[in-house]
Amino acid sequence: MTEKLYYLDSHLFEFEARVLAAREEKRGWEIVLDRTAFFPEGGGQPADTGTIGRARVLDVHEREGEIRHLCDRELASGTYACAVDAEKRLRRMQNHSGEHVFSGLTHRKFGAENVGFHMAADCMTIDFDKELSFEQLSEIEYEANLAVRANIPVRTFYPSPEELKVLEYRSKKELAGAVRIVEIAGIDRCACCAPHVRATGEIGAIKLLTAERHRGGVRLSLICGMDALDDYRRKQDSAAAISALLSAKRDEIAPAVERLLESEAKLKERASILGMRCAAMRAEAIAPTEGNICIFDEGLSEAAARELVNRLTEKTGGVAALFLADGAGAWRYIIGSRRVDLRSAAKAINAGISGRGGGRPEMIQGSAAASEQEIASFFERLSV
Repeated sequence: MTEKLYYLDSHLFEFEARVLAAREEKRGWEIVLDRTAFFPEGGGQPADTGTIGRARVLDVHEREGEIRHLCDRELASGTYACAVDAEKRLRRMQNHSGEHVFSGLTHRKFGAENVGFHMAADCMTIDFDKELSFEQLSEIEYEANLAVRANIPVRTFYPSPEELKVLEYRSKKELAGAVRIVEIAGIDRCACCAPHVRATGEIGAIKLLTAERHRGGVRLSLICGMDALDDYRRKQDSAAAISALLSAKRDEIAPAVERLLESEAKLKERASILGMRCAAMRAEAIAPTEGNICIFDEGLSEAAARELVNRLTEKTGGVAALFLADGAGAWRYIIGSRRVDLRSAAKAINAGISGRGGGRPEMIQGSAAASEQEIASFFERLSV
């Protein structure tokens, strides 16, 4: 049985241990130690990484009563210096303990149960079983940061079976055997197997990122401590860049973006009007024919392109084909006709222009890889 040092001291990152077993697996070597500070995946918290001697610890799992360290190389029997990736562990403890504070306060204030928890590389995802507004969750965020400021001790203990029967605590599932309780006085009491900070002051900032309805409740993303600082820095850098581009103060970015979007909308409306006029003029310049019409363009919008094809179908006894350059050496096409069933003809047309696409009997759309000369030649010959 491996001694679990991470329960004795969550801040123990360097230790010595003896190799009890080494087994080759598909992903590497599974190493079993007589004692370990490497936390195996559990409680929603990912496994620790680090080193055992010269071997890199890639993952850690507890199976069949053993804590197995997946390493990148074999280790012979003996005693080795071991090191947990302290920065990664500390950040995870900040986030996980911050989640306990947030979930505990949400449970106490609104009676919501945490029914889902996932710790990803960029944030935590938490599911509550009741709908809560962003304003309510913002209240919890504020109170959670007050709890951080209060630097409340975080206590872990194993109550006796008798004590456990009368103890009120949060748990997402039924538990058998010894139950480890993590308690933050006045804030939370929860069953949890993961390492935590010693006091709430170690958590640092607790920041709510997003909240949305989810299965009758709410799903939110949360970030804490140094991860929250990194997130703030990234967003500040982004805000500074946008501020410079818009020549606006950082706290005036939103109205500046609104003005930019209004201006863009007006330009799009103007461009649409001009595009329709261009389509009308282009169609007017093309003489009617009993054959096919095939033209190429680079600047028409989708709406103007469809307008042009619709106008040209009135001038042809065959098909009106418009090819728009897509900027990658290929073409997007719109082909219309009032006399030809284009849905039936699509297979033959696509074969002739190295294309793919389809649509309705009166209009098909798609892409083509043939050259402009090959396409023009095909429609000169096409008889449908």
